[in-house]
Amino acid sequence: MRIAFFVNSIEGEASYFTTTSLAIAAMARGHDICYVTPDGFVLRPDDSLSVRAIIPGVGKPKNADAFIATLNEKTSTKTIDVVDVDVLFLRNDPSLDADERPWAAHVGAMFGRLAVERGVIAVNDPDALAKAQNKLYFQDFPEVIRPTTLISKSLDEIRAFIDSQKRGVVLKPLQGSGGRHVFKIKSSKESNLNQIFEAVSGEGYLIAQGYLPDAVEGDIRLFLMNGRPLEKDGSYAAFRRVPAKGEVRSNISAAGTAAAVKVTPEILEVAEIVRPKLVADGMFLVGLDIIGSKILEINVFTPGGLQNIERLYGVDFSSVVIEALEKKVSTRANYGSRLSNAVLATL
Repeated sequence: MRIAFFVNSIEGEASYFTTTSLAIAAMARGHDICYVTPDGFVLRPDDSLSVRAIIPGVGKPKNADAFIATLNEKTSTKTIDVVDVDVLFLRNDPSLDADERPWAAHVGAMFGRLAVERGVIAVNDPDALAKAQNKLYFQDFPEVIRPTTLISKSLDEIRAFIDSQKRGVVLKPLQGSGGRHVFKIKSSKESNLNQIFEAVSGEGYLIAQGYLPDAVEGDIRLFLMNGRPLEKDGSYAAFRRVPAKGEVRSNISAAGTAAAVKVTPEILEVAEIVRPKLVADGMFLVGLDIIGSKILEINVFTPGGLQNIERLYGVDFSSVVIEALEKKVSTRANYGSRLSNAVLATL
């Protein structure tokens, strides 16, 4: 099986990324892997689609650091017809390209569709990813699992919403990731509200969410695969992201730390509520950020933290993900195009 990982850039990859764990797990299971970046697709006059695949130059790496060193220093580039790719794993973060390379932000979904038309399995399903380019996608899920939310560019609307929330609000851009430009606002009378508004609204629309008191302990990142909690040997792929002292953000990229967590029936119920839509949309691998009985975000592009979870519990969840892809490739071989990509992605 050949898996092509679509990422923002090679130099932006890191040893602690979930993509790295998945790539190493695939190699350990005997599969060929390559990376593709936004400038790596070629659609020719004969309607054939190729990828300029970046291929690590050595065999199975000793560890993640060695793999990333190889990826940056000892790679070769090979043009491959996309029909020779079994799985296109779309693992880019559109928000990272939105400002400086807007042309690149939606390339994965666009060319992912073309790859699917040529028989490639693309996960997560590119049609659904095209609809999930920002946090508005979250508003399509049941209200019972969403915090009270306002989306607007009007400071007057946001002030009024803050006044309606006794515990304050969390303000963040509609498009963004990694905890960038996330602020907790206690009162509409805060002296720096105008400055915060200017900083965040420069990126477009804003989301104001009613603050959840349990957030002081951080949130819980739970991985779902094929619409259900990712699990192996009785352990769930979940951990608590604990914010640094004085921080409202619990993102690992914002100095948050990882801690073990017990997955409760309440958490599983939250996951079950979102399952039907994730399955219908062909969302193969997803990260839920949960506080209490509410979900703050659903990460469908680059859910991270799998390495943290594997270290905490000593469980190889990455291999479980690759094994699931193997089954999809086998199913595609048996059924051909009779199953849509969206169905196959979560089967």
